Amino acid sequence: MNASAGDLFGLPPEDRTSSPYTGYTRAHWEAAADGLLKAAWKWATPGGARLDLPGPPSHSGVRSDGLEGYARTFLAAGFRVAGAGGKDPHGLLERYADGLDAGTRTPGRDDAESWPLILDHHVQGQPMVESASVALGLRLTRPWLWDRLTSDVQDRAEKWLRGALRHVPAGNNWYLFPYTVAGFLESVGRGDAETVRARERASELLEQWYRGDGWYADGDGRAFDHYNGWALHLYPLLDAHLAGDEKESALHGARLREHLESFSLMFGGDGAPLHFGRSLTYRFAASAGVGLGAVTGHTPLTPGASRRVVSGSLRYFLERGAVGNDGLLSLGWHGPHAATLQTYSGPASPYWASKAFVALLAPDGHPLWASPEEPAPSEGPDRVLSVPAAGFLVQSTGADGVVRLHNHGSDHVRPDEGESAADEDPHYARLAYSTVTGPTSADNTADNHLSVTVGGARSARRRIRPLGSGHGDGWGWAASWHLPVFPAGPSTVPRLRVESVTVARGRHELRAHRVLGAPDGARAELTGWATDPDGPVRSLLRGLHGWEAPEDVRAPQGTAFARRATVPRLGADVTGTVVLVALASLTADPEAALPDEAVDENVDAVLGDVVDRVEVAGDTVTVRWAEDGARTRIAFGRGTVTVDHG
Repeated sequence: MNASAGDLFGLPPEDRTSSPYTGYTRAHWEAAADGLLKAAWKWATPGGARLDLPGPPSHSGVRSDGLEGYARTFLAAGFRVAGAGGKDPHGLLERYADGLDAGTRTPGRDDAESWPLILDHHVQGQPMVESASVALGLRLTRPWLWDRLTSDVQDRAEKWLRGALRHVPAGNNWYLFPYTVAGFLESVGRGDAETVRARERASELLEQWYRGDGWYADGDGRAFDHYNGWALHLYPLLDAHLAGDEKESALHGARLREHLESFSLMFGGDGAPLHFGRSLTYRFAASAGVGLGAVTGHTPLTPGASRRVVSGSLRYFLERGAVGNDGLLSLGWHGPHAATLQTYSGPASPYWASKAFVALLAPDGHPLWASPEEPAPSEGPDRVLSVPAAGFLVQSTGADGVVRLHNHGSDHVRPDEGESAADEDPHYARLAYSTVTGPTSADNTADNHLSVTVGGARSARRRIRPLGSGHGDGWGWAASWHLPVFPAGPSTVPRLRVESVTVARGRHELRAHRVLGAPDGARAELTGWATDPDGPVRSLLRGLHGWEAPEDVRAPQGTAFARRATVPRLGADVTGTVVLVALASLTADPEAALPDEAVDENVDAVLGDVVDRVEVAGDTVTVRWAEDGARTRIAFGRGTVTVDHG
């Protein structure tokens, strides 16, 4: 814990008996919630309707940002007080009651207290997001806040909240905001046909977005990311849990359980979630699904393993500067980091991290807190797990606790959207992500990327089409293809296509690519992991077939993990159809030796300690592994890929 966060939050002493991995107990969670709320409330308006936190405003404007400060901290307060059975030692609920009163007196008025109206998502629609946090906060604290309000304040609050039922959400997880508002209104006897329809509509869409393996797409496309845990699973299952609806709890609980089979592996041994997808400034909200699983009993994890994951994630960020000397969560990852943000991020946006405090709904004495901590899934033996629905390959190494996500299925492109290199998103477009590295800036050389340069323009990867995945004992694979798109000249080149395969084994990654339809003069480039050249995390990228000698490229803007970074890169001239093979590796284990490149007459490059032999015959790649003599065979077909290993 850094000194500022520890002093400001007054955390109790560590308990290494019940929490041998993190030292955190339920009391640490309560102290963290109290500290975050205390610091944020110093920026409240006189009536308490808005928390106008310092910093550059979002594109929604300062009034919406102030509502965001109220709503998102209210969520933390709701979990804090409800989990304590209504005990409110700091008088939080009185403040939120006063703010509700002030904010709903004259909604839409341009003054210091009035909340903005809830409008369509494309018309300053951020208040619709915040309405769900307000509604959920009121539902969690109903006996101690809502039931004590005057009927006039209740009526005004309902009128404002109903704006979420009457306007158009964005076509993704936003439909769960009116769903949550409607659920609250029904829980206090204010339901009607309008609330029923809002819930039906969200449920219909949720069914369409469910793709299997416990994963939802965030809308009609193929965006799979942390929104699964902190939105798409959280809202419906928490709603059913609070309502005591056994049927809905069973449905959503079974999906969360399956989701956590893979997602729980996506936290490193140091507690870090994967640095992947959008809204990463919500930080430890990534553990919300794990906490909810423990609270509801819908989880494949033991209570001790669940606690290890959620407490590890909270501690990870509090120790690494996420909280400034003023006690506020900054906009970024560890500390402030502009490249982590989206345009909708405002000063209070990080407080969606409050969703992690759903774990506090497990009261003192609950198995989540009473059971000793156990290792997280990533702290056991090396594992490789494929997630076919999302096109993911998850690879973890127990020696260093590093988790890697090989992305062959998640992008941020709507079905009706054309592909444009200008819209490439580093948090989706890369081939791989991890818990110890972040993507390079869009203005620097892209890490973990296969590009084709034509006429001086380097291609981007936008829409990702999965070609399959699978895993066995100690290994796994995933494959995809994409159309290279270019930022200058024609956006695409006729018949140009890239097929990519990742085979993971231990800490190593076999990366095979087939470039089809490359015009004369084209050049392919493959990059590896971006790391600090002087840091403890090391990466390697070596050619096995078709590539020239490697080089290191500087990324001066660094990543969320390193102020400066270097990226290993391979290059090759390509014409027509070309198969290229490389070996990549990432480690934070100081004892691990990354193999040196050695040249063998039979192949382009051999890393003797890892790979004995590489053979490429037409569109088939065969690799013999040095450690145990196992063979991996990759066969590219007509729009297909088959991989076998043994």
